[in-house]
Amino acid sequence: MRKFKRWLEHLLKHNIVVQTLYRVIMGAFFKLLGLFVRTDEKLVLMNGHGFRYNDSPRAIYERMVERGMLENYRVIWALREPEKYDIEGAEKVELDTPRYFITALKAKYWISCVNIERGLHFKKKKTVYLNTWHGASLNLVGNAVSKRKDFHFEHVNYFCINGEYERDLVIRDFNLLPESLLASGYPRNDELYAADEQKKAELREKLGIPEGKRVLLYAPTWRDSTDGGASHQLAPPIDFAKWKETLGDEWVLLLRTHPYTTKLLNVTFDDFTINCTEYPRINDLLIAADMLISDYSSTLLDYAILEKPLCCFGYDYEEYNAVRGFYFDMETVVPNGVIRTEDKLLEHILSYDHAAECAKTKKFKDDHMEYGGNATDTCIKAVFGV
Repeated sequence: MRKFKRWLEHLLKHNIVVQTLYRVIMGAFFKLLGLFVRTDEKLVLMNGHGFRYNDSPRAIYERMVERGMLENYRVIWALREPEKYDIEGAEKVELDTPRYFITALKAKYWISCVNIERGLHFKKKKTVYLNTWHGASLNLVGNAVSKRKDFHFEHVNYFCINGEYERDLVIRDFNLLPESLLASGYPRNDELYAADEQKKAELREKLGIPEGKRVLLYAPTWRDSTDGGASHQLAPPIDFAKWKETLGDEWVLLLRTHPYTTKLLNVTFDDFTINCTEYPRINDLLIAADMLISDYSSTLLDYAILEKPLCCFGYDYEEYNAVRGFYFDMETVVPNGVIRTEDKLLEHILSYDHAAECAKTKKFKDDHMEYGGNATDTCIKAVFGV
């Protein structure tokens, strides 16, 4: 059943005719059903990526728990595999099931970092919808992506942005109303603004990083499915044995793939290359790292908050640019441009100037991440008024 759902999701993303039929028919059905479902004024539906208990909705939920708000609100988390998670104080529902959609119709409050209506339109006027989104934009998003015309967020009440550069593009590519934009940054990133050397040392000890080693974090974005949605494979052209031979005396490598990636190829894990994909908190890895290697992921901008060295390793840049596209010239906007080969990347790691690289990252941050540091409380106040 879950394989069928993945196939259906892939079809909906890539076939405009199917998108339209699904949106019109199912949207009308749930709007009609909503007339018979009474709104629960204290019910909150939360959704991270659906795959995991994560992202900005998690930060908001944990802050609500800390502030004692669960005395007044009932929270239900939507998850792809709810049986895997124990979320104290919250109930759970399986994503994209009849119970999920009934819960959405009942809930007065929706908090999500993706599309909580699953591409449909059935939100009631009195429902308060916060969409934090899940990544500041470098590559094209929403309806700017080829064969995507299914983003209609004009009914979203609050939508988080990180900087003024995002304002016009998200209004256009998500069909947002200008008044819905919340200049807050992402709640998940608040702890990055507060991170210090003591926190870094604590996390390195927690992660088991050997004393005296520097930490590379490799966190590539996902690649779209090539088998009709059955899997989302990642096969970077990297010889990790070569990396170990070149860098292993001074560095360890933490590998963190995107949550949508279902299969990782060409990698053998050992005491140098450490698998951190299932580690629950990516911010711990960002704080613990001495350098980030990514590609076109919004993680580049999250990491920039820490003002530490970063690299864009774009081994498939031309192909990705042709298929997906970018809002910027990555060669000039991202520190060090796009590094195409692992030899060039290793050469950079061996010879980089730490202070100079930190200065580049700070400029990258200042140009894009204008808002942040108190996003969690800003979102809670916007939604609940407290």
